[in-house]
Amino acid sequence: MGGKQDGDEACGESQGKPAKYDPSFRGPIKNRSCTDIICCIFFLAFILGYIVVGIVAWVYGDPRQVLYPRNSTGAYCGVGANKDKPYLLYFNIFSCILATNIITVAENGLQCPTSQPVIQSLQQELCPSFLLPSAPALGRCLPLLNSTLPELPGISSNTSISQGISGVLDSLNARDITVKIFEDVAQSWYWILVALAVALVLSLLFILLLRLVAGPLVLVLILGVLGVLAYGIYHCWEEYRVLRDKGASITQLGVTTNLSAYRNVQETWLAAVIVLAVLEGTLLLLLIFLRQRIRIAIALLKEASKAVGQMMSTLFYPLVTFVLLLICIVYWAMTALYLATSGQPQYVLWAPNASLPGCEKVQMNTSCNPMSQPMNSSCPGLRCVFQSYSSTGLVQRSLFNLQIYGILGLFWTLNWVLALGQCVLAGAFASFYWAFQKPQDIPTFPLSSSFIRTLRYHTGSLAFGALILSLVQIARVILEYIDNKLRGAQNPVARCIMCCFKCCLWCLEKFIKFLNRNAYIMIAIYGKNFCVSAKNAFMLLMRNIVRVVVLDKVTDLLLLFGKLLVVGGVGVLSFFFFTGRIRGLGRDFENPSLNYYWLPIMISILGAYVIASGFFSVFGMCVDTLFLCFLEDLERNDGSPDRPYYMPTSLLKILGKKNEAFPGDKKKKNK
Repeated sequence: MGGKQDGDEACGESQGKPAKYDPSFRGPIKNRSCTDIICCIFFLAFILGYIVVGIVAWVYGDPRQVLYPRNSTGAYCGVGANKDKPYLLYFNIFSCILATNIITVAENGLQCPTSQPVIQSLQQELCPSFLLPSAPALGRCLPLLNSTLPELPGISSNTSISQGISGVLDSLNARDITVKIFEDVAQSWYWILVALAVALVLSLLFILLLRLVAGPLVLVLILGVLGVLAYGIYHCWEEYRVLRDKGASITQLGVTTNLSAYRNVQETWLAAVIVLAVLEGTLLLLLIFLRQRIRIAIALLKEASKAVGQMMSTLFYPLVTFVLLLICIVYWAMTALYLATSGQPQYVLWAPNASLPGCEKVQMNTSCNPMSQPMNSSCPGLRCVFQSYSSTGLVQRSLFNLQIYGILGLFWTLNWVLALGQCVLAGAFASFYWAFQKPQDIPTFPLSSSFIRTLRYHTGSLAFGALILSLVQIARVILEYIDNKLRGAQNPVARCIMCCFKCCLWCLEKFIKFLNRNAYIMIAIYGKNFCVSAKNAFMLLMRNIVRVVVLDKVTDLLLLFGKLLVVGGVGVLSFFFFTGRIRGLGRDFENPSLNYYWLPIMISILGAYVIASGFFSVFGMCVDTLFLCFLEDLERNDGSPDRPYYMPTSLLKILGKKNEAFPGDKKKKNK
């Protein structure tokens, strides 16, 4: 029974030695020890430091600096004594509106006079002798664009003023749109939840029904791909024939940078016919020679559907992952915000025109206290204005390093949470496969047992894999930043080198994700450290590389169809409902009075995609886990009474294998 059968993969020393039979192995090992202890200690120490950074940021930071506007005296509007005064009023907005840019507004706010005695303001020409209709924008009173602006001295046209106001409004005033968005969400939230519930039901039904329709569905999808390619060949041939009869050739066109012009020459369509025909023929040959492995992939998909049906709680584990990811992101965002506002505001003396008489004795840009009154009246327009936040002090000097620490903490914690979810699900699904009598031998609480086991023994291994992936992702972010800064460079060699580096890092990230995913499965089953698990998983997959490729592509095709089905179905239903094209639901909902009818549609589509991705990610993890267990089962066992196969009878029939009867126990068989 242990000989090479049809469909088995060839293996050599370069792919490692096949797994040996272990009489004590009965699925995920219960008696295991902690792995990668050094990395675990390092990770816990890093998390402790991350918490310390958050505490320091909370102690020294003041997010009110970005949440509330501040006047010239340094007082916050809408807070404390000014609780009933939420809006910031500029006494002369034209003194700063023309020089304003978005970056300055974002960093330091509009540096205009906001608090002066009325008589003094009039004497120094700080308070305009006219009033303009204004509207609040992020707590600031800004003139309306349709206001009639008076003629101002020194300004030949009011166009520049209108442009300045328009720029400020574009950068600050999102209030009206935000209010409308909230109104639409408040009016349609119930029906959005209904759409998300439909997405949940569709995703669940699709996964559970795969045990019945996986084979026909895969066949329909494959025939659909072949049909699309066949139609493409037909269409391209018709275009080629028409252009050939017209005599349109590339020799008449020559070389041109207008790529659309090549659509009108026969050689373009002839090349398309050849490429599509090669793809069609290659796919047909693969289907003929790999039909056995496609049957194995379909059987594994059916078995994965059964596993999910036996452990329905696994479908909702992504909610735990989502909550943990949300905590990590919110903690990082709040820490970064508090760190960015950790300095104290600094004020300096400033005047609109320092060359006027009376200003020559004033040392401009020197520190001042905005609360001290009055200012030097001999210098027109002299006032104490906000300049920046102080950069002195240990926290401020280390601000950049602390922000880098926070970014590393964000990537590491996010990847660790994702790794935790993969390892927990792998442990639960592995317990399903290695249960000889299903469902009798399946543990009572497989998901919770796997969760506790993973946290207790393998925190360090998950941190190790997450750290490797985080470093690669940070390197990609740095490279993207450099590429963005050098985008204006016209050196083609430098751009080519940068593109190659980005491509290499992208491939490296994909490979590490693939390796980590399978390493976590081996960790969940055998309880070994990260490096050993990654090596064993990689060698096992290399010994079965053809099966890996076939299963991966069949699964991707099936899950892609599932996502399109769920997201497309919810999107179409949402469109017809929110545009009032579904009648019979009541007068209030036949024509919803929404400001933006596309908003609830997009929310429904996005939510459906998130739900479908969460459900199908569980199913994909189940397929990968069962596949590795299936490969281990083939190498460890031979179907004898002492070494029976754990795979289902459908896979045994496909492989031409069977379990020999147990002496004196006719009831034992694969379920």
